[in-house]
Amino acid sequence: MIGISHLSKRYRDVIAVDDVTLEIPSGSVCGLLGRNGAGKTTTFKCLLGFAKPDSGEVRFDGEPLAPHTFIKLGYVPERPALYGWMTVGQHLEVVRRTQPGYDEAFARELIATFRLDEKKRTRRLSKGQQTAVSLIIALATRPSLLILDEPASGLDPVMQRVVLDLLIDAATSGATVLISSHQIGQIDRAADRVAIMRDGKIVVSGNLDDLRAAARVVEATFAGDVPDLGTLGSEMRIERVGTSVRAHANSSADAVAARFGALGAVGVRVLDRSLEDIFLDAVDDGGHS
Repeated sequence: MIGISHLSKRYRDVIAVDDVTLEIPSGSVCGLLGRNGAGKTTTFKCLLGFAKPDSGEVRFDGEPLAPHTFIKLGYVPERPALYGWMTVGQHLEVVRRTQPGYDEAFARELIATFRLDEKKRTRRLSKGQQTAVSLIIALATRPSLLILDEPASGLDPVMQRVVLDLLIDAATSGATVLISSHQIGQIDRAADRVAIMRDGKIVVSGNLDDLRAAARVVEATFAGDVPDLGTLGSEMRIERVGTSVRAHANSSADAVAARFGALGAVGVRVLDRSLEDIFLDAVDDGGHS
């Protein structure tokens, strides 16, 4: 598992990461979401020792980061960090010689999947192909910990789907996966947990199904004018369109649906909200979180 406890990082007058606490169980995929500058990449840098946090701690399977951690950890940076003068095959040869968990058969399977030429120098690869090489390097050792910052960047939709399936397969085999992406649909497909950052803080986190169920909307339609809703307008956000009402009821959705029924609604629906809705509310500077 990956455990982050009260992690903070400041750059002069800017607090990039502010008291972040997050636990990712083994065998799960956690999607880290946030607008640009929310603190996602800085959090990754602190996790991996590329930046020294001002406070807090990070543990991998209960242990602090150490050189031997990287034997079981795969990492894909936001921008591929490859040697342009080396070929794809030479990069993998370095991994084979330095990582005891290297699975050569799996690496070759991945090269074929991403349709890469082992003899091609990485500086001649497209952005998506360079991302694919980074992914193969991270996955070829069958790591039990995976940290991926925008791992599908530059890939076409078919290859993006392949990447997500690989991450799901890794988690099914017991790996712990932390993935950052601006593509909410990717997180929605691959993750079972999600954490949303705003201004360096985690503002929403938890099991994705639970978050959806807790962020519920009640839609009601009335035969005539919408009646007086009493205190509902002060308890939650209410949207009115003609003879219909949409209440952001969250965990009290069933009770709100019953109240609409008692007020004479001719139709009532309780809907789980999408991850995109949850994300937009969480990062809204107006304060919905």
